Order: sequence, then C-alpha cells, then structure tokens
Amino acid sequence: MAESNFVDYVKIYCRSGKGGRGSAHLRREKYMPNGGPDGGDGGRGGHVILRGNRNYWTLLHLKYERHVFAENGGNGSKSRSFGKDGADKVIEVPCGTVAYNAETGEYVCDITEHGQEVILLKGGRGGLGNWHFRTATRQAPRFAQPGEPMQEMMVILELKLLADVGLVGFPNAGKSTLLSRVSAARPKIADYPFTTLEPNLGIVSYHDGKSFVMADIPGIIEGASEGKGLGLRFLRHIERNSLLLFMVPGDADDIRHEYDVLLNELAKFNPEMLDKQRVLAVTKCDMLDEELMEMLKPTLPDNLPCVFISSVTGMGIQELKDILWTELNKEGNQLEGLRQSSIVHRSKDIHLLQEELKDMDEDFSYVEDVDDEDDFEYEYEEDWDDEPEK
Repeated sequence: MAESNFVDYVKIYCRSGKGGRGSAHLRREKYMPNGGPDGGDGGRGGHVILRGNRNYWTLLHLKYERHVFAENGGNGSKSRSFGKDGADKVIEVPCGTVAYNAETGEYVCDITEHGQEVILLKGGRGGLGNWHFRTATRQAPRFAQPGEPMQEMMVILELKLLADVGLVGFPNAGKSTLLSRVSAARPKIADYPFTTLEPNLGIVSYHDGKSFVMADIPGIIEGASEGKGLGLRFLRHIERNSLLLFMVPGDADDIRHEYDVLLNELAKFNPEMLDKQRVLAVTKCDMLDEELMEMLKPTLPDNLPCVFISSVTGMGIQELKDILWTELNKEGNQLEGLRQSSIVHRSKDIHLLQEELKDMDEDFSYVEDVDDEDDFEYEYEEDWDDEPEK
C-alpha cells in the first residue's frame, strides 16, 4: 500500500542556540603598558520559530525532520568585537497547527494565520566581555561571562484543518461523493465502509465568484470519542470548522437516531462543538420517492435546517449550497471568528499522549548536547543576575 501524503501529527526535538561567551581579552599594544580590558560580548543564540504558511496543508515536509537546531551565538573577541548572533531556525507549518510539549502534554502555541510567527524556544543571551567589569579598583578584570545555555523541548505539532464546513457522518454516508460533486476534489469513492482514510479539502464555488472550503474526514462510528475506528485521530479536524454538515443516508433505519449518535460522539470529544451551527443533509435520496420524503420530514430534528439531497443525480445540491452559505454568513459564525484569541486550548493528558506517541518513539533518536571542544584559559563571571558595575 502506498504511504499516505497526509500527515497531521509529528514529533520533533527542537533546540535553540547557545549564547556566545564573552571575551576576557586584555589590550596589548606597543607603548601601552596598561591597555586595559577590551573583550567583546558574545552573540545571541538563534531562536526556534514556528511560522504559518498558507502554501502547506499537511505536515508531510516535517515527517522525517526529527531534529531542529538553531545556530549558536559567536564568541566575543578582542577590540570589543561582538560575536555574531546565531541564525534563527524557522519551521514552516500550515495554518491551524497547534504545538504541545511532548513530555508534559502542555499547550504551547497555536498558528492560525499566514505569516504568524511564534518563538518556540529562545536562544541564549551572549555573555558580557570583561570590558563591562572594569572598575576603579579592578582595572584589568581577567574574567568574562559565558553565554546563556540553549533551551530544548520535544515538541508535538498537531494539525487541525481550517475549513468553513466540516462533513460529519458514519462510514458510507456519501461524504466523499458530495465533496466530489460540489468541488474539484477527487477523493476515493467506493461502496464499502472507511473508503476515506485521510481528510480531504475542497473549494465549493458559489454565486458571483464566492466560495467556501469544505472538509471531508473519515467516517465516525459509535464510540469514536473513545478511540474506536479512526475517530480520535481525525475528530480534531472538525474543531476548526465554522459549520458542521451532518450526513445521514435516506435508507437508514432511524435518521434521527443516527444524527443523535453522531452529535453525542462530538459532544464527548469536545463539548464546545455543540455551540457550532449545524445542518442535516439526508443523502442518497434518489432512492426515495416524494411521498416517502414527506413522511420522513416530521421525524427529522426540528432545531436545525434539513435538506434532502442526491450527489449522484444532483437533487437538492443547489438548495444545500444556499443553506450552507446563509448559515456561514450569519453573525458570529464566520471563519474569521476562529482566531487564536477566541479558541480555548487544553493541555493534553500525559497518559493519552504517551499512547499516541508509542509508534513514533520506536524510530526516534535523541541527540545529546556536546560542549565546545576548546577549553577556556581564563575565569568567567557566571552570575547573570548581577549587573556589571558602571
């Protein structure tokens, strides 16, 4: 089987740069017996930065980049020459990426916009040169500060797709067929359950050049919130959708019951999903006659818009698009409202996180920090809290 190109979960060991050490050099020139200190400061270590990039929609480019290191700061030198700042390491991620500390499960940051930058790990400050420590009674200090150490973290990057409409339904409910009908997306379609094994995105065209984004995720089964089927892995993609389109086949034994089961699974996974706008589409209605559809209408939920559709014949598709566009443009239901300030993030349970990472750890290698080989020939002032005397 070919390896999937959709990756929404990666684990990376990140390390910022160490600060460069300050120089303890003493000025030595002809005819200047008391040249005094002239050691320069060390450079700042490079930061590790996450940056949102709309050109990515998956974390595939990071799947095999297991270690990310920023550059160390350069050491100070004579003539009060400052060390070079270490180069920052920028990790480009798709919008909708959330970062967690892999060891504690703690939420770190969320990248929601193109060009948004968040410093994941700060580089160490450069050490001060001995020039800063000269005083009237200590005119030739033979010590300087070392650079601050680097920061390191095992990071989990988790992608939650940003879409206007999310398709929710049991396997074989017709989600992929609808997506292929209303957009240029071509997901795999077959007559067996779990045909869709990874999320698919499609842009749905509307009137006057308007459009919205629709996301199809693998089918949900009862117990998905507890890890059954493919539920836990992909349910998080629905969290970022403005509107949820529930899809239940017209030949289901009890349409209302299937809708309630789906809604219950979402509520168990994240109770805040109940606050989202919802639309119900009864699919595969080319198999139903008008009389049967009229009989089904009283049994459908009465607190949300319902529409009968057939993705094969095109029945009800335009009506569905009209309803979706109307609901999306209601006040307070715009995708613009899904910015970082309005999203509540929870840290992950460490035990669940360890289960998720079990497969990843088998082929993951850790890198130990190696100190610089060159030895220091002079003392260092190691207390960063003390300010140098003027």
